[in-house]
Amino acid sequence: MDPLRILIADDESIRLLSLRGQLTALGHQVVAEASTGEEAISMAILTRPDLAILDIRMPVIDGIEAAERITQVRPIPIILLTAYSEAQLVERAAQSSISAYLMKPVSEEDLLPAITLALARFQQFQALRQEVADLREALEARKVIEKAKGILMRRLNLTEEEAFRRLQRQSQESNRKLAQVAEAIVVADQML
Repeated sequence: MDPLRILIADDESIRLLSLRGQLTALGHQVVAEASTGEEAISMAILTRPDLAILDIRMPVIDGIEAAERITQVRPIPIILLTAYSEAQLVERAAQSSISAYLMKPVSEEDLLPAITLALARFQQFQALRQEVADLREALEARKVIEKAKGILMRRLNLTEEEAFRRLQRQSQESNRKLAQVAEAIVVADQML
């Protein structure tokens, strides 16, 4: 695993010191330390870490809400640390953008697999997010193309196949995507 730039947050300085030592021993760089959820959010924006490890219970804003706000600004893998095994906290964490969950006290033996798991889950999530975005874009393009075909069929008395071939030909001749040509036809039709 390549060395990571990591943000850590815990309201107990002794735990921050211990965690920093463990992460450094694993070859990672701690780029920021915070003692509240608000500080963690600010430091994440400022330092742009590869991963964050946040205590679940911190003053002002807890680790779960801090994780949600951090991922809204810049999605990164986040590991939550807790000394509590409360079902409500676990449920909240599961519904948020948390990649892994560790019970305190954390050992180096637990930390390494948690980091590996968090990175893998995050990459899977990002791949799924991209796939969904691509599918949405394809669906929207398909809708516009179908609408443009309908316009060409109606206005020029073409068959569906002829209308599609005209769209394709115009796309190739203008060196534009099929969806862009279709959008231009739809816009032109709306103006008329």
